[in-house]
Amino acid sequence: MFKESDHASRGTKTAVDSDRMVSSSPPFVPRQAVSLNINGKRHDLSLEPRTTLLDALREVIGLTGTKKGCDRGQCGACTVRVDGQRINACLTLAIMQEGKIIQTVEGLAQGEDLHPLQAAFIEHDAFQCGYCTPGQLCSAAAMLDEHQAGAASAVTPDVRTAQPALSDEEIRERMSGNLCRCGAYPNIVAAIRQVAGNKA
Repeated sequence: MFKESDHASRGTKTAVDSDRMVSSSPPFVPRQAVSLNINGKRHDLSLEPRTTLLDALREVIGLTGTKKGCDRGQCGACTVRVDGQRINACLTLAIMQEGKIIQTVEGLAQGEDLHPLQAAFIEHDAFQCGYCTPGQLCSAAAMLDEHQAGAASAVTPDVRTAQPALSDEEIRERMSGNLCRCGAYPNIVAAIRQVAGNKA
C-alpha cells in the first residue's frame, strides 16, 4: 500500500527529472562570421559553428556537386580538396577551413576545358548513376599529386622507393576510401591509369 508521502515524493522526482531534461537541451549557439576560399572565390558567410563543410557547400553556398552519402566519412561521396589534401567534407566543420584553399568538383575544370580526369572518366565510362563521381574525381586528382610527391600506400612493395609504380593494385588501394555502389571500379581504375600515364 502506498502512502500519500510516497505519491508526493514520486511527484517531486518526476518534476526534478523534467527539469534535468530541459536543462540538458543543446544551448543556443550564435552564428559566426566565416570567410571561405572555394574554387578561387571568397565566400563571406554567417554560419552556426557546428555546420559541416559539406552542409555549408551544399545548403548555404549552393555548390551541390559535392554529394552527401553516408554523412559519416565512410563512402567518400563528399570528398573535396583542402590545401591540396583530400578530406571528407562531412567530417569537418566549415569554420575550421577559414584561411585555407578549398576545391570542389566544380573547380576542377578550367572554364570550358575539362580536367584530364573528367575527360578520362567520360572516355572510359567510369560512372553509371554518377552520384559518387564528384568525390571520385576530387580524390583521384589529389591521389595523383600524392603519388607524384612519392607518397607510399599500404600495398607499396618498398616504401623507400622514391615514386612507386602506379599499378592497378596501387590505384585501387589509394582510391579505397571512395565507394561506387554501381560497381564501376574497373573503368574508374582505367581512367585514372590513363591520366597517370599521361602525367608520367
